[in-house]
Amino acid sequence: MTPFSLKPALAGLLRVSSHTAPTALALGGLLLACTLPAAPALARKATHRAKAPTAAPQAPRPAGHPVVLTAHPGSGLEAVARSLSADELKEAARHHDHPIILTASAPLAPGHKNMALFVQLQSAGMCGSAGCATSVFLRHGKKWDNVIDSVNGGMSILPTRHQGLYDILIDNDDKWIWNGKTYQDTLGGR
Repeated sequence: MTPFSLKPALAGLLRVSSHTAPTALALGGLLLACTLPAAPALARKATHRAKAPTAAPQAPRPAGHPVVLTAHPGSGLEAVARSLSADELKEAARHHDHPIILTASAPLAPGHKNMALFVQLQSAGMCGSAGCATSVFLRHGKKWDNVIDSVNGGMSILPTRHQGLYDILIDNDDKWIWNGKTYQDTLGGR
């Protein structure tokens, strides 16, 4: 059956009384819709599809191991983090603020040497619009040195090294390198 052979049937539906007009129009629309597959050129022109916007190509990011900070209540990591962050915790307590202590540890040199402790204090009073700040401490014997102080953003340990220690990527675009004493921001003026 071609689309044109349905014209008499449609005309008959349109001649019905006014109280059945909505039903007749609905049936007429249904019949008309059934004719579109018989006319592929019309069907293609009537079909509209929204295309998803394509993302702008991004420069490849260096592969690294993400530092995942988690709470370790009552653990040795938390005890060390409390000790290293004692001043900040005292200041928070003065304002009736009790931050959650998040920690992670990871080696910063091959062979699991030079273990680092990542510490983040989370509370409404200590975190801002850029998120919560994380500090990185490096153990030398029994002493912990602060090698990155209060930076915002996610961290990853990169496979590249400077002066023996792995580079650290902060917030996906800010590479920090070891200069022999501490980590130095390579973006400088940001």
